[in-house]
Amino acid sequence: MTRRWLFVLLMTKYLFLIFLFIPFDAPSQSKSNDYTPKGARQDSSASMLLLDRGLQAELVDAIDYMYNFKFEEAEKEFRWLKYRYPNHPLPYFVMGLNEWWKIVPNTEDKNHDALFIAYMDSTIQKAYTMYRKDPKDIEAAFFLAGAYGFKGRIYSERRKWTKATIAGKNALKYLRRGKGVNELSPEFLFGDALYNYYSVWIPENYPALRPIMAFFKKGDKDLGLKQLDEVSRFAFYTRVEAQYFLMRIYTNEENKTYLAQKICTELYNQYPDNAYFHRFYAMLNFSRGRLSECEKTSKVLLDRVEQKQVGYEATSGRYASYYLGYVNRVRGKHPTAKAYFEQTVQYAEAIEAYDSGYYISALKYLAKYAKDEKDYATAKKYYQKIAKHSEKKKSRKDARKQLKKIKKNKFDENY
Repeated sequence: MTRRWLFVLLMTKYLFLIFLFIPFDAPSQSKSNDYTPKGARQDSSASMLLLDRGLQAELVDAIDYMYNFKFEEAEKEFRWLKYRYPNHPLPYFVMGLNEWWKIVPNTEDKNHDALFIAYMDSTIQKAYTMYRKDPKDIEAAFFLAGAYGFKGRIYSERRKWTKATIAGKNALKYLRRGKGVNELSPEFLFGDALYNYYSVWIPENYPALRPIMAFFKKGDKDLGLKQLDEVSRFAFYTRVEAQYFLMRIYTNEENKTYLAQKICTELYNQYPDNAYFHRFYAMLNFSRGRLSECEKTSKVLLDRVEQKQVGYEATSGRYASYYLGYVNRVRGKHPTAKAYFEQTVQYAEAIEAYDSGYYISALKYLAKYAKDEKDYATAKKYYQKIAKHSEKKKSRKDARKQLKKIKKNKFDENY
């Protein structure tokens, strides 16, 4: 694979960030129920369904349903949109988004892939019809870039690299067609913000791609963060998406969890049934040492997993049970801690999440409990799993060391 193709594949992983939601908020334009694509426009914003303020108001509840994981209610509203605008890509795109958020809590879940891809294909078909009639149709270009970006994302998750790369190249092509529209609405700033940030972040973290990045417009990470903040405060439909990515960036890329905490708390309070926001909130409280809040949140999280509430699955169960095991261990409640760590292992193994840090850490605690109870056979079982699955060389080495000591009944009590 050439470096250029590698870059396109890597960009595929991040292109979907720009198009997680197509902007709507702007001065109201045509509200005709008989929408048909038009020819060349003197004003590129004229007749854009995306910029129809009246439609935006009608879709508020549906969008809130989607983010709060009330997917059936959201779908009913989106189906009405499809009936009203059968020739426009918007209904198919938002219905695809509804499927996407079913995938977000556990990207390994493939049950929603087929329908999600079908909606994105329909979006592409409808948008391309518009684009073919008018190659300057910015609205069509946005839908094409967004749908291809999403397809690239899901294909990369499924390790279908050829399909991911092709989708990524198409997304980049139509992304370039959409340049220069940011003045139409603050919502359009979302795409620029993420491009500014990730076009710098990628070469910083993948040095081999720096020469290739020289062929692309130079970004500005600080500006990207400022733009995301602006979208999160002033935009309407892209507000939550901007918050979502600010939260992730501050946590994973910028190591500023105190900023992520504020955003996540707002999202969790506004969408209390969103399993992803719920889990992220528990994780941030854990990482910041707010153990009482982490415990309270994790108990609710685990209860919902056990009740099989929509969006709450084994990944959330692994997180919650580990946090509860850790909190109880710190408080000296070792039998309770042990039970939660056992749950952590069960949830991880149920979805084959053997490389999970929480899985390995839970195994270490359980091995120590087994040693303390002189249950060497059980300790051996846990150490064997660590030696087999841990990605860290030191952990594997230490586990093998403990396995050797089992034969001699000598252990490193600090391990």
